[in-house]
Amino acid sequence: MTGKSPLFQNKQAIIWDWNGTLLDDVDECIRCMNRMLKQRNLPLLTKNVYRRIFTFPVKDYYRAAGFDFEKEDFEIPAMEFIRYYHQLLKDSRLFPNVVKVLGYFNDKGITQSILSAMEHDSLVASLKDKKIYRYFDFVLGINDHYAHSKTETGRELIGKMNFGKNEMVMIGDSLHDLEVADKLGIDCLLIANGHQSKERLTARTKNVIDAIGGVIEVILGS
Repeated sequence: MTGKSPLFQNKQAIIWDWNGTLLDDVDECIRCMNRMLKQRNLPLLTKNVYRRIFTFPVKDYYRAAGFDFEKEDFEIPAMEFIRYYHQLLKDSRLFPNVVKVLGYFNDKGITQSILSAMEHDSLVASLKDKKIYRYFDFVLGINDHYAHSKTETGRELIGKMNFGKNEMVMIGDSLHDLEVADKLGIDCLLIANGHQSKERLTARTKNVIDAIGGVIEVILGS
């Protein structure tokens, strides 16, 4: 996808995903998962395999990675992952051009929000740690650590904003973001350098770009 699309004209509100869209934490997630897999004598993931199997709900991703929930409850590795992830979160960095893009839309008066499958308090802390919390009018995460669907939280977010659905766009890195946007009735733009491969994304939508730097051109034609 190149250039400004008529689909994204006249947008007044951007709803950003966090992990894999603004925060480049893919390598950290793989390190956490491989630590867990190694402890269970299961095959480790390469980055290509990870981006091919990662999905929502994450319980399905864990199954694809080799976990057997007849042997242990999902909550055990789920909380184990969160513990390891927070040990490595400080190693994650924003994708290149994130601050530039957020600042650009902020200067244009476009409302920006975060809708994430990350637990809410952890999300706020992470945004503040990366020094970009100030760019967002609304920040909504989920109320537990199990990364279920963001749809209900998304409905809550839309209810807080005084815009028509045709004035909003969700920007994420996964098919789950596309599915949530469809359920919310808003447009969606996906960035193909996060947690799912470009091939998976483009198989479902043509509204895919390679990096966050391209968002400005697509939405404002600048």
